[in-house]
Amino acid sequence: MKERLSTILEPYKGRGDRLVPILQMVQEELGYLPDEAMIEIADKTGLPESRIYAVASFYGQFRFTPSGKHKVMVCRGTACHVKGAKRILEETERHLGIKEDETTEDMEYTLETVACIGCCALAPCVMIDDDVEANLTPRKVTEIFEERK
Repeated sequence: MKERLSTILEPYKGRGDRLVPILQMVQEELGYLPDEAMIEIADKTGLPESRIYAVASFYGQFRFTPSGKHKVMVCRGTACHVKGAKRILEETERHLGIKEDETTEDMEYTLETVACIGCCALAPCVMIDDDVEANLTPRKVTEIFEERK
């Protein structure tokens, strides 16, 4: 990991003004922001570790734990909400055995909710990786995950 971090961070030595892009690049490379990376970022930029953590924890895009192989995003936008997003989320949680913002033990799935995925006419929707699953019912949620096994 140290080599991978060094490759990313070397051009930004002493450049604390580039913190958000640095965090984005490190997360893109590693999949999340482990403690070791945060310490290395602080060392290279010259910023205190507390500042690195403060910025990273402020933005919802940054993760401090590894993500699953597949990202499941349940839409909670207005159209999805009105058409049963809560039931879809509950069924997804039940099927995966995890709650929102958790990852399955086998590291297969990470479950998140999002404000809107932009498919309002197809509500309620879930996005699994880059695939939109539309017009969902709790039964369809079960079928989708059964097919993915």
